[in-house]
Amino acid sequence: MFSLDKTLTVIKRELRDKLLSKSFVIMTLLLPIFMFGILGFQTFLLTQESDEGTTIELVSENEDVLYNIQKVFQERTFIQNEYYKVNYSQKDREQLQNFLEEKRTDLLSDKLTAIIFVPQTALNNKDVEYYSKNPNNRTVFDKLRDMINNALVETYFEDKNFSQEEIQFAGMRVGFNTFRISADKDAEEEGVGNLIASFLFTFLLYFSLIFLGTMMMRAVIEEKTSKIVEVLLSSCSSKDLMTGKILGTGITGVMQMFIWLLPVIMLITTSVFTLPADFNLKLDMGMIFYFLINYFIGLMTFLGLFASVGAIFDNDQDAQSGIWPIMMLIMIPFFIAITSQNNPDSALIKISSFVPFSSIIVMPARMTLVEVPLWELLAAVVINIATFFGIFMLAGKIYRVGILRTGKKPTWAEVVKWFKYQY
Repeated sequence: MFSLDKTLTVIKRELRDKLLSKSFVIMTLLLPIFMFGILGFQTFLLTQESDEGTTIELVSENEDVLYNIQKVFQERTFIQNEYYKVNYSQKDREQLQNFLEEKRTDLLSDKLTAIIFVPQTALNNKDVEYYSKNPNNRTVFDKLRDMINNALVETYFEDKNFSQEEIQFAGMRVGFNTFRISADKDAEEEGVGNLIASFLFTFLLYFSLIFLGTMMMRAVIEEKTSKIVEVLLSSCSSKDLMTGKILGTGITGVMQMFIWLLPVIMLITTSVFTLPADFNLKLDMGMIFYFLINYFIGLMTFLGLFASVGAIFDNDQDAQSGIWPIMMLIMIPFFIAITSQNNPDSALIKISSFVPFSSIIVMPARMTLVEVPLWELLAAVVINIATFFGIFMLAGKIYRVGILRTGKKPTWAEVVKWFKYQY
């Protein structure tokens, strides 16, 4: 028989233990610092290209192409100051093969970074050949691609009576200035703010679900092995105990998440901070509220799964065999949510935002990138609530039997039989 008073007592115990614990205080305060540290470290890594001293042998079949490439290259500062060293030569394809054999030792010993061959056909298809020990050096590609392209364009148009400005325009890349169309607003220019918010929401969900879920599992195992659970069950039922633990930890998680989101809330509700023009963050308190509700439902769902795993096993080592399927239910949606930044309206992302477990992580990421209809958001909430109650019923059966069972590790066939017991 379910007892509200006993459940509330367990909730109070969980809140007191969790909120006053050192781990809660440390993780609540340190995670924002950790995230900013990671972003700062990533920015530092991006600035450390480590390509100084790159040596290139640039070979072309066409004399005019070679001349224009050399002219374009010499206009760049990193070529002028010999950050990159480039040698130029004209050779046909047969001579190129001999040249490759001649330079093979230098390429393998890193004395020579690469040989770039610009064939005659590049004037038609712009296909350039790159020979190197490291053929995936994106840093070199990004620095040289536009320069070679400009030289090819200039060579292609130089006998067609175009001005230098027209030739330069022909070689320019197209830039997309994106605007978001909303049902109740005029078109507004899109910035990088929502991309960052999408990643932030996804990371916070991923981290929190794993952290609090693992903490729940270990707490159940500890109570089970130390016999504390027998004392607790003497004053309340297993259903009251599990419900109180899940709700108590769930409330703790929402409070922690709210603290983590305070900087975002201040950004969208006050003018204290001035953002760069290209940041252009489009969030409102309705989206924050939905995120917290969605997180609470999802957290309770996964806490039920982690609690059941803790009830089955007597130690962390044995629990690893039961925890990895739950981890997959978090990790796979995490990777799907990250890929949503490429196209949040793709079929995979749309379907994933309604699939149980996946919806918990994918839908918040999607709603920050595109305008999601209200009925879809509500449908996702309904699906997640139904998933929670389904998991709660199954987890309750496992918890009731497993929490008092010690000794030999049960087989999965035995665990399945626990579902048949009356709850």
